[in-house]
Amino acid sequence: MNIVIDAFGGDNAPLEVIKGSIDAQKDFGVDVTLVGDEEKIKKCAQENGLDITALHIKHADTVIEICEEPTEVIKGKKDCSMAVGMKMLADGEGDAFVSAGSTGALVVGATFIVKRIKGIKRPALATILPTATTPTMLLDSGANADCRPEMLTQFGIMGSAYMNKILGVESPRVGLANIGAEESKGRELELETYKQLKNAPVNFVGNIEARQLPMGDCDVCVADGFCGNLMLKLYEGMAKFFSGELKTLLTKDTKSKIAALMVMKNVKEFKKKVDYSEYGGAPLLGTAKPVIKAHGSSNARAFYNAIRQAKQFTETNVIDEITTAIEQLKSKQEML
Repeated sequence: MNIVIDAFGGDNAPLEVIKGSIDAQKDFGVDVTLVGDEEKIKKCAQENGLDITALHIKHADTVIEICEEPTEVIKGKKDCSMAVGMKMLADGEGDAFVSAGSTGALVVGATFIVKRIKGIKRPALATILPTATTPTMLLDSGANADCRPEMLTQFGIMGSAYMNKILGVESPRVGLANIGAEESKGRELELETYKQLKNAPVNFVGNIEARQLPMGDCDVCVADGFCGNLMLKLYEGMAKFFSGELKTLLTKDTKSKIAALMVMKNVKEFKKKVDYSEYGGAPLLGTAKPVIKAHGSSNARAFYNAIRQAKQFTETNVIDEITTAIEQLKSKQEML
């Protein structure tokens, strides 16, 4: 298995990408191909005393920057590390692709280079969130600001398949993000989506208010990309807020520091639970082959886990299960 990774995507590239890739290659027994300027990759490794002889390198001349138009990945910058990596995936030279680069460019590239699963309207970014119980998947978390009901219904199907195959959740509970629990709540988008999800091949549990998400009241939370991204960013902000307040509380005086020593193990477990690097990245569900979007500020640990996630994605039948479920939904709708 060959995991292709954009060596120049993200704030900490290429050093953290290289470090994470070296560890992942050793621990997971996969081939890893770094895509980017070969000379710069080798120079970075040498300067930091890193042995990259077990890694493969695919040269790419340029990098697509965050500030550039996403469509440049298929137009003026076809030679960038992200585009070259996705072309490798599409051509069968890799089994999965990982990048911490521009989200917009990744979505455009995955849609037009890697292509979508037959019948899927739009791919969706699916982010795993920690909760009071088991992790919840939020999708779409930012790929599609404007959505139609059939797109949200497909998001529910894709999220359900991923949570079942990757995280082992039996009959994942699918909820629809809304401003109230009642079936009559929401805009036309939510009202029609509610009807469609009731007839979809998923375990639909109804509307979910944002305050229910941290409590783990569903395993998959469906939203349009605009609302989903707002929910995600608030989630991330609150995690930083609580972590900061906890640190202040445990270090403000001598008594607090002594108490901190007694609960340090639990504190570390809490920090690990809310640390995005432990989850790796967000799968872009709906593409014909596995694509993972790592956080822009990913460190070596995050890239390591993103490669682990890409390996799991490849080894399971998530894409086949999504394809089957979409076909079942289509057949059911034709019968109605």
